[in-house]
This record gives sequence, structure tokens and C-alpha cells, in this order.
Amino acid sequence: MTTTSDDTLARLAAVIESRKGGDPDKSYVARLFAKGNDAILKKIGEEATETVMACKDGNRTQIVYEVADLWFHSMLALSAFGLEPADVLAELRRREGLSGLEEFAARKARSREEDGT
Repeated sequence: MTTTSDDTLARLAAVIESRKGGDPDKSYVARLFAKGNDAILKKIGEEATETVMACKDGNRTQIVYEVADLWFHSMLALSAFGLEPADVLAELRRREGLSGLEEFAARKARSREEDGT
């Protein structure tokens, strides 16, 4: 049986859900959730910066390590807001076949419609 990225992300999301209400002294996930959304968002910022630095250094191993940290902490944010990796994967599938410029223009148009401008 082949494991897909969807499976891996779903399993990790299930682990996050199972730990987020746990003992903060025994679980890193529980500790971040106990500190609140600002702590999770701060970690995303830190990991994004570390990802950029690893990319600038060109160290492929470090890039993978830092992106994994960034994805993990992003998954904590998804969980905090009642979302799942499947929501992000669905959005990526929706964007398949669109050019980045088309997607950006469509997003701007939707934003203007929502703002009523």
C-alpha cells in the first residue's frame, strides 16, 4: 500500500487533535495550545524566517527540516481555527491548472466583491 501526502497530513492532523487538550508538561502541542493562538502564530513566524534563512544558505537538508517545522506549526494554526489539511489540499486542487497571475487576479476580484468596492 502506498502512503500519499494526504494520508500523512491526515494522520499528523489526528495526532495534533488528540494532543491539543493534553498535559502541557508532557506535550509540545498541548503546551502551544495552552499558551494560545499568539504562541502558535509566533512559532509560524519563527519557522518561516528559519525556512528563508535555510533557503538562502542553499542547504537542502536544512531546507527540508525547516519546511517540515513550518508545515507542522501551520497545521497547529489550522487546528486552532477548526480547519484541516484537507481544506488546504482542496484549495490547492482548485488552483491546479490556473496560472498564478489568474489566481491572484481572481482573489483580488473576490476581495473587492466582499468589501463592496
